[in-house]
Amino acid sequence: MSPYNFNYVALFVSACVWIQCACTSQSSLSNMSFVHPEAEAQRDVTVIHDYHGTEKLKKIVIFGSTGMTGLCAIEAALKKGLQVRAFVRDPVKIPDHLKDKVEAFQGNVLEPDTVANAVEGTDGVVVTLGTRESLAPTTDLSVGLKNILDAMKAKNVKTVTVCLSAFLFYEPKDVPEQYGPVTDEHRRMYEELKENPLNWVAVFSPQILTEPSREMTVVVNPQKSPNGTITKWDLGTFMIDALFEPKYYKAVIGLINVPK
Repeated sequence: MSPYNFNYVALFVSACVWIQCACTSQSSLSNMSFVHPEAEAQRDVTVIHDYHGTEKLKKIVIFGSTGMTGLCAIEAALKKGLQVRAFVRDPVKIPDHLKDKVEAFQGNVLEPDTVANAVEGTDGVVVTLGTRESLAPTTDLSVGLKNILDAMKAKNVKTVTVCLSAFLFYEPKDVPEQYGPVTDEHRRMYEELKENPLNWVAVFSPQILTEPSREMTVVVNPQKSPNGTITKWDLGTFMIDALFEPKYYKAVIGLINVPK
């Protein structure tokens, strides 16, 4: 990586912490090699084709609901008229203006029984788990996602959107060293998803900005990483809208805002 690119990544770290979704800047990575996530051997997976059920999707549970992306997903879901169950470790973290509008469900994503209880009675799942400011090695996200997917199968909930990092578009050797451990964990999360028969949507998010919502471009299974950024509002909205879009099921999504 060139000194310019390294400095850009360092600047981003100082300006934007790794909030809940742990998605990072990609605009400095345009010269990196690309690995398409589906460029691999044919998968032996039993596929669930239950697309007609999307019109019955009324209640969702959001894991990672108090992070930047999760809170925006809550707002988007409420605007869509959905009932929202917010899975949280600490209900106090739910903003006051949302407390009376969502069902707070206290728990730890590492506890399978608690996760199963949170999924029960819902029609769809949104996952925006992250590490906040920590870049240390962890398996909490992938273990948590496995618990969520297992619960979905047990409770017959078929559709899930998961926010991951756009660093997954690149070879591990091309990811900035400081992001290596968290990117490895996101890769483990994607491995859990891609072999799963559920209707999953893997959203590979670029750098998340706090700017107002604006037009965005969405690419299904892109051959390279879209070069740009996404606002937290547009990412949160997409995490909800994609639950209702069969064209996104079992696919990697690249998305960016249209430049101003």
